[in-house]
Amino acid sequence: MAQLVDSSVWITLERRGLTLDDLAQVVGEEPLRLASITASELLFGVYRADSPERRRRRESFVEEVLRLIPVLGFDISTARTHARLWALLATAGTPIDANDLIIAATAVTHAHSVLTENLRHFIPVPGLVVRQPAWP
Repeated sequence: MAQLVDSSVWITLERRGLTLDDLAQVVGEEPLRLASITASELLFGVYRADSPERRRRRESFVEEVLRLIPVLGFDISTARTHARLWALLATAGTPIDANDLIIAATAVTHAHSVLTENLRHFIPVPGLVVRQPAWP
């Protein structure tokens, strides 16, 4: 099962000065993927950098991630899953953040787990396998 990596994991890597190789040691052999909304969140972080140096560093990191990790788009199949999960969560009174719902729907559609630092953001989603990285 591939793992769809949430922004929180990429932020942890960048802030700790870790590399994709460090992440590979944590996740093992499973392939990694990104939801298109996660790519947008990472690029948003580049544009919001508070200094030119930090922006260059973030941009380099994000571009490496985007070059190496396949990005899954929000297609009609994912839209159907998104609508179903949105309705289920709303009915249960456990809505989650809009971007996290897109990530969850992408993962469920492609039978991937979600790798995140924010378990509580994804635990309410029925049928979603949620994992947290065990950093050394």
